Amino acid sequence: MNRISVGKYVPGLFSVLAAAGALAVLVSAFPIEGGAHIEADAKALAQLDDDWSKAAATRDAERVASFYADDAIAYPPSEPIAIGRAAAKKVWASYFADPTFSISWKTVHAEASGDLGFTAGTYEDSFKGPDGKLVEEKGKYVCTWKKQKDGTWKATHDIWNTDAK
Repeated sequence: MNRISVGKYVPGLFSVLAAAGALAVLVSAFPIEGGAHIEADAKALAQLDDDWSKAAATRDAERVASFYADDAIAYPPSEPIAIGRAAAKKVWASYFADPTFSISWKTVHAEASGDLGFTAGTYEDSFKGPDGKLVEEKGKYVCTWKKQKDGTWKATHDIWNTDAK
């Protein structure tokens, strides 16, 4: 009787194992492909962030603002929230109005999933303070990005603040 039971259930067991194996192969293929796409998007965001820092070095507020989505929100330190690309441009233009102001940043982390991503890192800026002495600041930032309908990435939320200590 055991022999008949084994004979009766083994073909079903092999079918189940074969189906499970095929399913495992299919499922494992998607994260690898999707993971590669996500990794590529994260690298693209890190490169975009680097390009943005280089644009800031040119002191061109229009060029810097071009990285923002139309409805972006910037959260500059010690200032009100700037809603929209035009408002973010005004923030940057006010920084660049000071001929001693300079800024650069470096992305230390980038991730993306679907149409959303973020970059985070550190920045350094400098300017002459009210007393005429050079002020050098270090800080950190986080920026969220959204893939636009045309496939480009634009910054949607950009926050930065100085390290107090």
